[in-house]
Amino acid sequence: MSNNTAYLIYNDGVPKSVNYSRKYGHTKGLLLWDRAQGFWLIHSIPRFPPIPEEGYDYPPSGRRNGQSGICITFKYSQYEAIDFQLLVYNPNVYSCSIPAAFQHKLVHMLQLCTGNISSEAPRRHLTTLQSAQGQNFLHFAKSDSFFDDIFVAWMAQQLKTHLLAETWQRKRQELPSNCSLPYHVYNIKAIKTSRQSYFSSYQDHAKWCISQKGARNRWTCIGDLNRSPYQAFRSGGFICTQNRQIYQAFQSLVLYYENCSKTYS
Repeated sequence: MSNNTAYLIYNDGVPKSVNYSRKYGHTKGLLLWDRAQGFWLIHSIPRFPPIPEEGYDYPPSGRRNGQSGICITFKYSQYEAIDFQLLVYNPNVYSCSIPAAFQHKLVHMLQLCTGNISSEAPRRHLTTLQSAQGQNFLHFAKSDSFFDDIFVAWMAQQLKTHLLAETWQRKRQELPSNCSLPYHVYNIKAIKTSRQSYFSSYQDHAKWCISQKGARNRWTCIGDLNRSPYQAFRSGGFICTQNRQIYQAFQSLVLYYENCSKTYS
């Protein structure tokens, strides 16, 4: 709570709440920073984390299904760009502290913290972020006025690669694999964590995608949205990296995916 440190915690499923908010983005994460640097955690875990005053706990809602997350350290100079991405996100902020030292530059975070949003967000916005050690990331943020599947309509075409998408696939609430545009998106149907352990996308609440094996551009993206007709109308986004080790780790998880007409291993 010092005047030198700020934080922002958001989730459409607030801890200890029974209901999920559809008024805000389908986004989950937290940021912590000072005048030198900080980190951004983007994750898929409902009702996580607790407010700081209540200490740390991992909720039962994060144990039933598979989950995903990525935590990146950024220099403070990157936070103005993150501030604008959060405006597009429209996250449900339930705990925050932004001291006066940060309020002049991080205007949108302050508005989100106080619940007084006066800025108008664009339909979508793409920005490049650089981690504290110099790795580049692309961050896609879409608002609830961008009425489309972020994977097919934007990410795959922007990254110029066919994507394999792993998101929560609930019956009658999934979008099929899509080959209608130059770069395709295929649904991963099952993942393996070892030779003996695997589970289907119906049991996986994670949200990530990777370039198809053999692609020239090898991307890994981790974020907030499922491939669902309902979530085409929600705000959210993905952060993408060409880090080789991250790509190999996620690529090794794919057991099989669904083409537009057939299923492939």
